[in-house]
Amino acid sequence: MIGVAGGSLLILLALGLPVGVALGILAVILGDLYGFLSPLPALGDIMWGASTDFLLTSVPMFILMGELLLRSGVAAETYDGIDPYVSRVPGGIMHTNIASCALFAATSGSSVATAATISTLAVPNMNRLGYNPSLFLGSLAAGGTLGILIPPSINMILYGVLADVSVGDLYAAGMLPGLLMAALFSGIIALSCLINPALAGRSTGNRPTLKGLLGLLPILVLFALVVGSIYAGLATPTEAAALGLLGAFAIAAFRRRLDRATLLAAFEGTARTTAMVMFIVLAAYFLNFVMVNIGLTTAVTGLIADLDLSPLMILGAIVLLYLILGCFMDTLSMMIATTPIIVPIVVQAGFDPLWFGVVFVILIEAALITPPVGMNLFIVQAVRGGGPFRDVVAGSLPFLFVMMVMIVLLIVWPDLALWLPAAFKGG
Repeated sequence: MIGVAGGSLLILLALGLPVGVALGILAVILGDLYGFLSPLPALGDIMWGASTDFLLTSVPMFILMGELLLRSGVAAETYDGIDPYVSRVPGGIMHTNIASCALFAATSGSSVATAATISTLAVPNMNRLGYNPSLFLGSLAAGGTLGILIPPSINMILYGVLADVSVGDLYAAGMLPGLLMAALFSGIIALSCLINPALAGRSTGNRPTLKGLLGLLPILVLFALVVGSIYAGLATPTEAAALGLLGAFAIAAFRRRLDRATLLAAFEGTARTTAMVMFIVLAAYFLNFVMVNIGLTTAVTGLIADLDLSPLMILGAIVLLYLILGCFMDTLSMMIATTPIIVPIVVQAGFDPLWFGVVFVILIEAALITPPVGMNLFIVQAVRGGGPFRDVVAGSLPFLFVMMVMIVLLIVWPDLALWLPAAFKGG
């Protein structure tokens, strides 16, 4: 049964079918082969029940918030505002790339949006200031991944729904690792440039100004609205998303960018992205229903238990599995297709599902910069507009190493992820 399920999924994806369609077909195949009754009559109830989950309402709101920020010019002012404070470190504006990605991630919740937005702002400076293309582009691809670790994060919402873990706790758990990851990214850039000064270009020479500081205010205000309201216990993640969206509308209106063209473009982008995400989520719910009913999840968990591996060996195997899958599957598909199977194994091995949520998101981040399917690699290359693709791939490898170091740190010090959620609960 396990072999049939895995083989069928690989074949369906290899045929080029949309992920949601592949998951739905797989559910029907498994239900017909191993179930007492066909699962199709239950499809309507499952889809309706999943689509009315209140928490999922936050997904389109976070997407629209990021669209409005992108189109209202907030990202550009954030980049210019933070540059004078970090570009004097060895590595120059590559630190600006990382810091801007971290700040924009704290409002957009999307790695793809973060990578595309900051790359558009940064790439023109690469040749003008004489930076090594490989490390510079790698900093953009890796920095963009912070969009799904630093809250608010759309991927954390989906993990919370699928693994039945509090999204508020996940946001708190991802905060310190996300900031530490950004610091480690900057650290590897500084170290590389100290070892080989030819990698670094010239500084922009920008000096701190009041106008630059004011350019950071919109991002900070939205972060306070969204994340601050959750941590203060004033709002649920869905309510916080609504607050953030209202704030984004207010910022766009204040900047006189809330015109008809901007709204139509933002609504269209939100509708496209939301439709794609929700279709995959609903298909995954249907597949999960079938897997539970035919006993596939129990069979996989039992198989792992029979191998008599230590918890660390199980975790190592899971990390290796995701590194391999990340080479061939897009992150959303990989996340939704595997979470219901992997999380019970992790829990059985004695790991906290909240802690694993942070490890899991880092593995998803790694998939974004792992060739040949790493989405952020293609986004940065597309924004670059030419040159060898291997530059982006090679430049991302040091940051992939940093991600593995971060996972080791989380294994050695689990409180990096668990301390903040416990502190907010008074534990």
